[in-house]
Amino acid sequence: MLEWSAVIASALGVWLMAQRRMLAWPVGLLSVGLYALVFFEARLYSDMLLQGAFAAFLAYGWANWHRQDKPDGRVAIVPLATDAGARDLAMGVAFGLALGAAMHTWTDAALPWLDALLAALSLVAQWWQARRHAAAWWLWIVVDVVYVGMYAVKSLHATAALYLVFVALAAGGLRTWKKAAKAA
Repeated sequence: MLEWSAVIASALGVWLMAQRRMLAWPVGLLSVGLYALVFFEARLYSDMLLQGAFAAFLAYGWANWHRQDKPDGRVAIVPLATDAGARDLAMGVAFGLALGAAMHTWTDAALPWLDALLAALSLVAQWWQARRHAAAWWLWIVVDVVYVGMYAVKSLHATAALYLVFVALAAGGLRTWKKAAKAA
């Protein structure tokens, strides 16, 4: 029941984000709280910690978007500079490797390296999303595809199915955000 509640809240939050709706942020906060519990039970500790970081980014994104919203309640999309994107990805990979080493050394994490790298790249994607960059959706697509396999291996089948839905939602979000950026 806990996993299914997290699945529903997460799917709704991502759909709202793809539509550039402010309600995405509080729904996202609910979903990360639920998923922190799911991942703790599955011993996916990097993903569990990721939920806390997501909560911080969600709070930041909510405040940032609130300052930028238009009369229709949506926000303008901002291009991501190539050098900033490369810097953010390099920092994400470095953090993922450091976290993976820590999880491998000091915990009984089930998939320490993969879980940590996906968690770190998810933080980059969330940062880009909070900063209103359409490139976030490209990174979400890649990360979510790999997450599908990881969750299937851990027998979190509802979550694996959710991440398949996330891939489709991310593709839709990319299309919507690119269209909004072009219209601006």
